Amino acid sequence: MSFLTLTNLQKSFGQVQVVHNFNMSIEKGEFVSFLGPSGCGKTTVLRMIAGFETPTGGSLFINGKDQRPLKPNQRNIGMVFQAYALFPNMNVHDNVAFGLKVAGMPKADIDARVKEMLGLIRLDHLADRFPYQMSGGQQQRVALARALAVKPQVLLLDEPLSALDAKIRVSLREEIRLIQQKLGITTIFVTHDQEEALSISDRIVVMNGGKADQIGTPFEVYNTPATRFVASFVGTLNMIEAKVVDPAANRIQIGDQGVTLKQSLAAYKAGDTVSLALRPEAGSLSDSVKSDTALTGQVTSAHFLGSVIRTRMNVGGNVISFDMFNSPGVTPPQAGETVTLRFMAADLLVVRD
Repeated sequence: MSFLTLTNLQKSFGQVQVVHNFNMSIEKGEFVSFLGPSGCGKTTVLRMIAGFETPTGGSLFINGKDQRPLKPNQRNIGMVFQAYALFPNMNVHDNVAFGLKVAGMPKADIDARVKEMLGLIRLDHLADRFPYQMSGGQQQRVALARALAVKPQVLLLDEPLSALDAKIRVSLREEIRLIQQKLGITTIFVTHDQEEALSISDRIVVMNGGKADQIGTPFEVYNTPATRFVASFVGTLNMIEAKVVDPAANRIQIGDQGVTLKQSLAAYKAGDTVSLALRPEAGSLSDSVKSDTALTGQVTSAHFLGSVIRTRMNVGGNVISFDMFNSPGVTPPQAGETVTLRFMAADLLVVRD
């Protein structure tokens, strides 16, 4: 039985429905990221789990217990916010100890638990400092320690890294993941940053318009996107329009060039237009790479990005980007040059709208 189960969860504000029949089962100790743009409903789902919002419909169970009748302080859930939310008049020790004091834990036990938590986040030497004396990354680690101190059954992280600079974000997200794995705590992480979600999650929920467009491992979501939205939101992607020529043979036409797909086109008929997805890293100009498909087009631009050069070519009105590793001895193709991009047909995916 799943540890956290959301069934047909719904939320409306007045006449506006912001979460539509959201369904998900999360296992104990799993790290799940809700990924999507602003306004897609990911934080609203998180707040319903925490008890800060009341669902309009559906059910919410944690460890087999219905959470809907329970107030937030009765759910044993730890939450870390984007804005730290530390008490400015309390030092680090007292911030971490706050929930334990509210729970009536003896002072000796509180001190021992706070010491354990500060050691976990490697800030035990800053126990006497106040929030204003600490960096943003340090404050967020204290907020994490405070949420974990009460031994919650579920940890909720609402875009906890978005206020930090890029380098700190990378190190702190790795630290959060290591702590989560060490404690084995069921965790939901809300973010709009695809790299964050891909790098630390067991599974990702890609949300769009109050619904889950796809739920899967980072590998599944990136390599086999279920919808056009997922394909375009997760990673850089080429979207290519093609015409179905022979659905029985999986034959399509891109501009005036024919291609045979690996995916079935049984649901389409000749003359239909289909949307195809191709990752920039899937193609190569080298004729020595393993490939079974090729498209020829004219280069429109080439952009130097450091380790890679991203080149764009026009194929039948479709602008297709592909990445080349930067090699000082290899001159990238120039605008106006005709090139042939080679790739595996399995990398060309049909995506539904």
